Formats: sequence, C-alpha cells, structure tokens
Amino acid sequence: MSEQQQTQRQVVVVGAGMAGVQTAVALREQGFTGPVTLIGAEPHQPYDRPPLSKAVLLGKAEGSAFEVDFEALDVELRLGVAVTGLRAADHEIDTGAGPVPYDTLVIATGAHPVTLPGSEGVPGVHLLRTLDDAVRLGAVLEHRRPVVVVGAGWIGAEFATAALGAGCAVTVLEAADLPLAGTLPAEVAAPMAEWYGRSGAELLTRARVATVEPGRVVLADGRELPAGAVVVGIGARPATDWLAGSGIALGPDGAVAADDRLRTSLPDVYAVGDCASFPSARYGERLLVHHWDNALQGPRAVAAAITGAGTGPYDPVPYFWSEQFGRFVQYAGHHAGADEPLWRGDPADEAWSVLWLRAGVPVALLAVGRPRDLAQGRKLIEAAVPVDPALAADPSVPLKAAVRAA
Repeated sequence: MSEQQQTQRQVVVVGAGMAGVQTAVALREQGFTGPVTLIGAEPHQPYDRPPLSKAVLLGKAEGSAFEVDFEALDVELRLGVAVTGLRAADHEIDTGAGPVPYDTLVIATGAHPVTLPGSEGVPGVHLLRTLDDAVRLGAVLEHRRPVVVVGAGWIGAEFATAALGAGCAVTVLEAADLPLAGTLPAEVAAPMAEWYGRSGAELLTRARVATVEPGRVVLADGRELPAGAVVVGIGARPATDWLAGSGIALGPDGAVAADDRLRTSLPDVYAVGDCASFPSARYGERLLVHHWDNALQGPRAVAAAITGAGTGPYDPVPYFWSEQFGRFVQYAGHHAGADEPLWRGDPADEAWSVLWLRAGVPVALLAVGRPRDLAQGRKLIEAAVPVDPALAADPSVPLKAAVRAA
C-alpha cells in the first residue's frame, strides 16, 4: 500500500484492550500513515488485564493503564462508546454515539466472562474481568469476608491466591473432578489440586451450585456455605453478539472465524485476540486462544496484512502464565492429540514440568517453577525439533541438550 493510499484509508479498531491497543501501535510501527480510530466500551484509559487479579486487586496499584502516548501516535481514542452493530455493505459500524465509517475494520472486542445461571443481579456476586470489577473486589478483600469462588480454573486460582493473601477464608467450588478440567489432563491437574489445601483454601470438587443467595451458596447436595462474596470464574466467551446479522462467519464457539492472516469472511474486516479463532497448520486445527500473548502477537500480523508487509501465516505457539499459591506456572503450545506426557521432576516438589511430544517432536510444555524449561522448550516447539524422549524426561538434562542427534 502506497503512502498516498494509506493517508486516504480510515482504520477503525473496535476494542481498546491489549489486542486493540497493540493493533494501533503496530500500524504506526509498520509505517501506516492514515487515520486510526480506537473505540473502547469502557470509560477508562486502555489498560492491561493481568494485573487486575494481582496488584490492582490487592490495592498495590491503582490501575494498569498502558504506557502508550496515543496523541503522539496520532490515534484517535473514543472511550465509553459501545459498538452495537456492523453494516459491511455500508462500511459502517453502529455505536451508541452514532455510525462510524471505516475503510478497514479490526475487531478486537475480546471476551465476556460466563455468568453463573441464577446468580445475575444477586448482591455480593462478582466477576473479575474489568478494572471496575477489580476495584469492587478489592473492597471485599479489605473487609476479609469469607469468599466462595465458583470455578477452579486459572482465574479462580489466581483470585483465591489473592484472597488468601488478604486474610480471607476461601472455599473454591469445582463441578468437575479436578481443577482445570478440560484444560489439562487429569494426571497433570491432580497434583495441582493439592496446592489449594496446602495454601489454606478449601477445594470442593464435584460441587454443583444449586442457588446463590445473599450471604450464602447452596449446593446441589444441600450443603450451605457462608459467603460474604461469591466470585464466578467459569470461563469466557468471545464478545461477538454485536455482530449478529452482519454476515460475518462465526465458529461454533462464537468466535470470529478468521483466516491465517486474521482476515474475516467480510472484505476489509480483520479480527484479533480473544474474539477470534484462526487455523493453525502447526497443530492441524483451528485455535481460539484466550491469553495475553496472543493479544500481543496477533496485532502485528493484522498490521502487516493491512499495510501489505507480506509476512507469512499467523501460526504462533500459544503461551500463557499464571501466578497461584506461591507458584509461577507457564504453558506453551497445544497438547491435544499428543502422546502421553513426559514428566520432568516430581510433582510433589516445588518445581517440575511436563512435556508433550507428537512423533518425537515437542508440541507443548507445562512448567511449574522451571522457567528455563519453558524458555528452551518453547524454542524447540517453535522450531519443531525432535528430541530424545529419555533425555527429555531427565530433569537434570537441559531441554536444549535433549535434541535428537541427526
């Protein structure tokens, strides 16, 4: 795209989270000179989400605004503006402040937390997704009320950790047999279940919620739990409801079905971050990645596609991390369809990792307190380098030294 063409094209980015902000930044970094408008539904300056369940929640930080000078980048910010629809034939989006025309549209609306049926509007029930959520929950922690967390996934574990640190009594409810059900294999999640009790939280598995009432949670088996607050962390779904009737292709998971350049089924419309899935040649399936690193990397691919930089397909090795119960947990890759996991270390210890191979090639790695394993394993996954399984299962051998001899 020539500079003259760029100056005549209006790029509108919907969503002012990590993916949206980084798209605007990447466009400027890659030389785009046309007008860029960034629209966010929240009134706050665009902010990073990971600190919400940590420093912001515990009152150690007032916020987590991105250190981005939008004025210097010549990016127009429109905050507190809800987008309600897309009319592709007119090249316009509908918002609460009126229609906004675009030449190129980037959808970066993220995901919404899943609510617990029957808990909507009940006093004392909270989600943890936005800055306002974190501020409200921070006040709960200050009063050290007993907290019931529904869902033993990543966000549930992180909130439970923060609540314990604030001096609250914490009970975590999980409908499945183990934490992280559907995310990690049972044999890997089992040792992680023990972290709860060791840290002072009570974990109740196979625990289904019947009703949530002010001050208490009633389980399906009749048990009643006192609850000064209830925090729901049972997953998230792509924030794509506003695209109904637009003609854009969505997957069965509700995500925008983008291609390997993050282009959608509509002309001049891209999608990135938590709201979009993409085909992965590396893993042979379509991926929907709800993690920070995807929202950081994807925008560079979108910007390259818009500016015509000519980069290859978007096919990253997914990566995320979590801080819970005094442990730093990292994961890279995608283990679906892999062989049985190789253990590096004893899960009863403080530090261990698990490596998944497919035909001798690393495809995923979970590291608990072993950042070197993660760093080396991630590189092996990206390069698809075969390893010697016996060496790879020896925790005393660096993963980079386990590469199979040619």
